[in-house]
Amino acid sequence: MPEITSRRGLLFGTAAVSAGVLLAGCTSNDSKDEPASNDQPAADDKPGKQVTIGFAGPQADHGWLNAINDNAKSRAKKYKDVTLEITEGSNDTAQQIGQIETLINKKVDVLVVLPADGKALTQVGLQAMRAGIPVVNLDRIFNSPQAYRCWIGGDNYGMGLNAGHYIGEQLKDKKGARVIELAGLDNLELTKQRTQGFDAALKNYPNIKKVARQAAEFTVESGQAKMSQLLQAQSNFDALWNHDDDQGVGALRAIEQAGRDDFLMVGGAGALSAMQAIESDNSVLKATVLYPPTMAASAIDLARALGQSKGIGGLAEFEIPSSLTLYSAVVDKENVKTYLPTGFK
Repeated sequence: MPEITSRRGLLFGTAAVSAGVLLAGCTSNDSKDEPASNDQPAADDKPGKQVTIGFAGPQADHGWLNAINDNAKSRAKKYKDVTLEITEGSNDTAQQIGQIETLINKKVDVLVVLPADGKALTQVGLQAMRAGIPVVNLDRIFNSPQAYRCWIGGDNYGMGLNAGHYIGEQLKDKKGARVIELAGLDNLELTKQRTQGFDAALKNYPNIKKVARQAAEFTVESGQAKMSQLLQAQSNFDALWNHDDDQGVGALRAIEQAGRDDFLMVGGAGALSAMQAIESDNSVLKATVLYPPTMAASAIDLARALGQSKGIGGLAEFEIPSSLTLYSAVVDKENVKTYLPTGFK
């Protein structure tokens, strides 16, 4: 899984203020006290001003990253007024900077950038903004808020929090419950955030103890190897949280090879294979916590709205928010049919 640093969104505060203003207007008997209405048009599906969106992301060497590209392309095709200029994608920061500079020189209307390294690409984000091209910073965040107009991304801490609460609710009546954790790369901030959220949630369940944690590398091979080690070291536990569904494929192989079915497993990110396993309900995998690649489709929506100088439907604001943090929903057998179309390969 790519390195990601989450920011908290401002959306809920904005909505609360708007609701309060509208409520005050509705309860007033004096028309002069009513607030002026916002007639600024919101973005919708109707064709409007033509917008050219430049999209630059890292190399799609992971199922989630490939899904990011697919979501961006399919969303852009939905709009007759959007032209998408998409780069090849690279994990080499110098190469990605060059690709973005090419898009700047083409004078695209808006840029959507998922940087291979947020810190290293901050300067090219600033360059675009200074050139009058608004930037939608996707997921991995630039070092300076001046380098983007809007940030949209996932919530790694929220992933861990929701995974912990799901497991906690399943085991809350079991005395002396034991859980283990198969994390991602420990040198990534996202891995630390997911573990912090998981540990915070488990504090609400005094009957549950985390007895082991092993870091893998977000690959099938590392998932299988590290899960084998955990199974050998822990002969008795009740639940496993695995940070990433790609490495979860390997983890499930190790579990099946060991003939273990005495615990429940919760995955992470929302891979199609994980959702299909949850739907089939024939393995230890009972849920996955989303880190939705649909954020790339939403980034295209935001870029289109910026290019057309529109706001977002459902909000009273004239402008799109400066920050949007997506929710890490838990997908289990009760709601898997709803989320299945969003699963990535």
